[in-house]
Amino acid sequence: MVLPAKVFEIKEETNFGLIVQKLKNFREEESYETSEGETVTLVTEILDLDLKQNLVSGVFSADFMRGRYYQRRLLENPVTEEATFWITEFKDRTFLIVVAPSVARGVKKLLSNHVANKLSKVLFITPKAIVETKIPHETLKELHESNPQATRLIWFDQIDMPGVEKMCLAGSDLADTQAYQDYLSHGQIWYVVFEAQKHGLTMGLTRNSVVTLFSKSTKDELVEYVRENLLTLVE
Repeated sequence: MVLPAKVFEIKEETNFGLIVQKLKNFREEESYETSEGETVTLVTEILDLDLKQNLVSGVFSADFMRGRYYQRRLLENPVTEEATFWITEFKDRTFLIVVAPSVARGVKKLLSNHVANKLSKVLFITPKAIVETKIPHETLKELHESNPQATRLIWFDQIDMPGVEKMCLAGSDLADTQAYQDYLSHGQIWYVVFEAQKHGLTMGLTRNSVVTLFSKSTKDELVEYVRENLLTLVE
């Protein structure tokens, strides 16, 4: 199962005990009237809160209405989507890690940015307290060049050739040093898929700190790897 996650930074001063207190008491209800005239209560809340050694974990739960057409009639049903999150300290900075898609695919509505914005409002009243993080192009370049054999795929963006938005190197082309240097001279590395050989994990990493785990693993193992190995890459 592919596990997507995204790393954000909390810019406000944090107190982990106070964070838990605020999240524990958070619950929102919204009334929704279906096309059939039925009233449904949609709930947004935080579940399974836990605090261990300056690591807060929990599940952001949100109800949505999902519609589909059956025999020319719109049928609406409530669904609950959940996103696991962690708040952790690293080198005098505080990070939020959300395990959820970063872009809409399929029927999923609960995205990592939505979770981050909502948590920012719950904890600090403003959506500006939790912000996106960046991993510099130079860092992704060093990640690949330090162990090219572990790289599986590279996407480049900010291409200076007219009409070309992105370019990709994969498979045997990655072993072609000249091809890599040529692509590098025309753009910047946006996305790298690599194998963390010591951990036996294959994952993708973007400049806006989206992490995608392709190996069979758990959410806890993913966040542990992010905390130990990827937070140090954040600008």
